[in-house]
Amino acid sequence: MKILATGDIIGKPGRDAVKMALPNLKRSLDVDLVVVNGENTAGGIGITPIIADELFACGVDVITSGNHIWAQKEICEYLDGPQPIIRPLNYPPDVPGRGYVMQGGVVVVNLIGRTYMNAYDCPFRAIDKLLEGLSREAKVVIVDFHAEATSEKVALGRYLDGRVSAVLGTHTHVATADAQVLPRGSAYVTDIGMVGPKDSVIGDDVQGVIERFLTQIPRRLVVAADKRIVFNSVLVDIDETTGRARKIERIYREVDI
Repeated sequence: MKILATGDIIGKPGRDAVKMALPNLKRSLDVDLVVVNGENTAGGIGITPIIADELFACGVDVITSGNHIWAQKEICEYLDGPQPIIRPLNYPPDVPGRGYVMQGGVVVVNLIGRTYMNAYDCPFRAIDKLLEGLSREAKVVIVDFHAEATSEKVALGRYLDGRVSAVLGTHTHVATADAQVLPRGSAYVTDIGMVGPKDSVIGDDVQGVIERFLTQIPRRLVVAADKRIVFNSVLVDIDETTGRARKIERIYREVDI
């Protein structure tokens, strides 16, 4: 089984790049399942039902999210619907949505980190509880760990090595060079990167970000206008009978929209 996972998709430029690049990637790489992080798809912050449907229509199978999932309020009711869109598992109880989904024989889980983030429930204990309750038939488990600190991501990868098929980091928008299969058979990467404007600061307008650093005055950032889009993703090849990863490789493209 081959699973393609992208990093955070940034605004309309990122969505347009997915529409243009994904169909060909699915064919050329013989992809069985596509997982994307969609929490920055609506103008750079949050996601709406219309945008989620747009992503599913162009070949996405599962949408994960993170700390911006509540930014667009209309998504709350949608999260309780049948579509395979998930929010982090370790949010407090009784919030809308669910933290994992079974799609195409694959369990996709979303977790959020705590270091330099908000006071969420423990992601380590949350995934422990979930794995204990999963059927033995659920061999392939993919974890999107939306976290800031590289140390927390690496620690979770090591903690889950051999217990899940892959731990794939998102949130920082900067691709890391450590894609690997860990000793017990779990694929790992600290951050997949982003699908967003190349001439930007992690997807946002360069000058606006610099001015905020220089002045320390809060201001709403906007998605950069560059038409050259970086498409960061990873392809994970998994043995369906054991759930262990055979290989993880970085798939990088640049798309003109």
